Amino acid sequence: MQEKKNIGSLFDRIADKYDFLNHLLSLNIDRRWRHEAVAAISAGQSVDSRCLDVAIGTADLAIETAKQLPQATIQGLDLSVEMMRIGEEKVRKLSLEQRITFLEGSALEMPFEDNSFDIVTCAYGVRNFSDLDKGLSEMQRVLKPQGRLMILEFSYPDNRMIASLYDLYFSHVLPSIGKLVSKDKTAYSYLNRSVKDFIWGEAMCATLTDAGFKEISARTLTFGITTIYTATK
Repeated sequence: MQEKKNIGSLFDRIADKYDFLNHLLSLNIDRRWRHEAVAAISAGQSVDSRCLDVAIGTADLAIETAKQLPQATIQGLDLSVEMMRIGEEKVRKLSLEQRITFLEGSALEMPFEDNSFDIVTCAYGVRNFSDLDKGLSEMQRVLKPQGRLMILEFSYPDNRMIASLYDLYFSHVLPSIGKLVSKDKTAYSYLNRSVKDFIWGEAMCATLTDAGFKEISARTLTFGITTIYTATK
């Protein structure tokens, strides 16, 4: 998709409405998804883990990580300056600025040394990578040996009836509401296409295997409309 080449500017345009629309369009279920995703990766981890949140955006996942791992530090990385600006405001209000930091940069060329992080996370970001294989390779590179990866991403339900309703919602309802609220004609149409064109389930697990990860698992939530993937370096 052409939009992936300018993904930072796309999210800059909708940043001020992003959180509101996320909670509205998911009926607030996205909060529980993030809680479950962090719980899946935090079990057995050191409380002072060094974490990297790729595509940190407005920092909802990073804040949830800070809650569940109360001594962890979280480095955020994103191409959207406006999304991170909103995230920084939220972090300051929670007095977490010493634990959650932000850096503008690409997931395809991360400015970090090899074997730098205990945990790497990414919520609803990998489908926006212009090169998924390269992004996953970078995640694998910056993880420490035995480090843990968690990806939270949209997927498609197995049940045909639910899948049809989900597709109707993503194809028509979400873009219409997104356009109305954000005043952006293209952003939410892109988000719809980015979900429909992305891989999930077994295909995603196979791609993680090809990237060098092991102990890969996929757990679906809410009828399969989103999936938590975990893996080990």
